Amino acid sequence: MTRTRLLLATTLAGSLAGCAIPESQTAVTPLAGPSLGLSDAAANTAAPVIAADWWRGFGDRQLDRLVTDAVAGNPSLDAALARVAQAQAVLSTNRAENGPNVTLDAQEQYARLSGRYTIPPPYAGSTRFVGTVAANLSWNLDLFGRQKAAIVGARASVRAAALDVAAARLALSGAVVQTYIDLERAEAQAGIATRTIATRENTLRLVNVRIRNKLGSKLDAQAATTLLAQARQALVRAQAAQVLAKDALAALAGRGVDYPATIGATALKLDAVLPLPTSVPADLLARRADIAAAQARIEAAAAGRQVARRAFYPNVNLAAMAGFQAIGLGNLVSLDAGTVGVGPAIHLPIFDSGRLKADLAGATAALDLATADYNDRVIGAVREAADAVARIGALDADRKRQREVVRGYAETGRLNAIRVSSGLDSRLDLVDNDVRLLAAEQADADLAANSAQQRVQLVLALGGGFDFQGVTR
Repeated sequence: MTRTRLLLATTLAGSLAGCAIPESQTAVTPLAGPSLGLSDAAANTAAPVIAADWWRGFGDRQLDRLVTDAVAGNPSLDAALARVAQAQAVLSTNRAENGPNVTLDAQEQYARLSGRYTIPPPYAGSTRFVGTVAANLSWNLDLFGRQKAAIVGARASVRAAALDVAAARLALSGAVVQTYIDLERAEAQAGIATRTIATRENTLRLVNVRIRNKLGSKLDAQAATTLLAQARQALVRAQAAQVLAKDALAALAGRGVDYPATIGATALKLDAVLPLPTSVPADLLARRADIAAAQARIEAAAAGRQVARRAFYPNVNLAAMAGFQAIGLGNLVSLDAGTVGVGPAIHLPIFDSGRLKADLAGATAALDLATADYNDRVIGAVREAADAVARIGALDADRKRQREVVRGYAETGRLNAIRVSSGLDSRLDLVDNDVRLLAAEQADADLAANSAQQRVQLVLALGGGFDFQGVTR
C-alpha cells in the first residue's frame, strides 16, 4: 500500500511539474535538399562513385606515400581523434549514471558520546571508539527519461566527433594532393625555364659568332643576354617554389626538416579522369562528413534540450544500505551491530530562482545555434560544389585557348628567327615575342595545375569517398 501511494504521489508530482514547464520554441529550422535545388527531379545523371583513396587516380606512388604519412602523423588529425576519445568518455559517464552505483564507506572515530541524547548508559557521557562500515546502493530509476536523453545526446556527440575525424582526413588528404600539384607545377615551370635557358644560351653563342663575323651588333648581344637573364630568373623562382612546396608537405605530414629530402620528382597524371559530375548531385548532403557531423550535433543539442525540459520532473532514486554500526571496536564485528535499509528518494524542484528555466532557454538557444551552423555548412557545401563544377568547365576552355596562344607565339618566334638569320630583322625584334612565349608557356603549366587542383576541389566538395556506414552510429 505504501509503495502504491508513493508511486501515485510521484506520478502526480511529475504531472504537476510537467504542467509548469515554460514554453521555449526553437527559432531556426534545418534546410532541406529541395529548397537548395538538390531534389531528385533536378538530377540529370547518376552521381559518381568516389573511392576513399581517390588520389590514387593520379598514378603517383610517391603521392600515395605522402598522403599515408600525413594521415599517420598530422597533429590536427591527432586532435580530432582525441576529441573522439573525449566524447566516448562522456558517453560512458552518462551510461554509468543510468545504472546502479555501489560504494563502500568505513569510518572509525574516537569520540565522547553525549550524556543527554539517545545513547543509554553506560555509554552515555563516555569516550569510546565509534565505528561504521556500510555498503551503499544508489540507482537512478530515470522515470521521466532525463538520463536516457543525456545518453542519446552523448552518443550523438561521439558520432559527430567520429565524423569530424573523417572530415579531417579528407581535408588533410586534399591539402596534401593540392600541395603536391603545386610541387608538380613548380617542376613544370622549372622545366620550361631550363629548356628556355638552353635555347637562349645557344642563341647568345650564335649572336656572338655573328658579331665576330661582322654580321651582328652589340644590340643583338644585349637583347640575347636580357632574354637569358629573364629565363634564369624564372628558374630561380620555380626552384624556390619547389622548396616551399616540399616544406609544406613536410608540415602536413607532421615531419621535420629532413623530410623534404625524401621527396623526389613528381609523376602525376594531371589529366587523370576522376569520377566527377557535370552538375551538383542530388545526394550531395549525404556525401559529406562535415554535413553529417553538423546533423549529429543537432541531435546532440536536441537531446540536451530534452534533458533541460525533464529537469522540471521529479528525480526518483532507489537507495539501499547494509553494514555495521557499533560503539567500541570489539562490538563492530558482532551480528547485533548489523544494520540495513532500503527505500526511494525523491527530488522535486519547487523554487530555484529561475535556474531551470534559464537552463531550458540556454539549451534551446544551443539547438538553434547547432541548426544555424548546419544550415551554414549546407549552403557552403552547395556553393563549393557548384563553383567547382563551373570552374572546371571554364578552366578546360581556358586551357584550349592557352595552347593556341603558345602555338601562335612559338610559330611567330620560328618565323622571326628565319628573318633574323636572313638578315631581314634585328635580334631586338625577337625580344618581345620571346618574352611573351615564355610567359605563355608558364601560363599553360599554371592552367594544367589549376585544372587538376579544381578537380580535387570538386572531389572534396562531393565528400571525397566518404562512407557514412563506416562511422559508428
